[in-house]
Amino acid sequence: MLRFDTLIRPGMTLRDVRQFYPQVGPVLDSFGFRQSCADCSIEVVARKYGLRSDVIVLALNEAVFGPMTTAGLTH
Repeated sequence: MLRFDTLIRPGMTLRDVRQFYPQVGPVLDSFGFRQSCADCSIEVVARKYGLRSDVIVLALNEAVFGPMTTAGLTH
């Protein structure tokens, strides 16, 4: 069962996300985050690009863990 503390969260930096979950590179690139501030959080970069961080975080988590449903999360 998936634990909440293993999920990618909006406050994580792009550097940490790329380091801990290298398979998300293409997802970040698809949102235009290739040249973004590595030490900025997903939330900050999303705001800079006018995107919703929740949509980005969902796409990143699905790239790592597969399709997400609220039933599959544990708290």
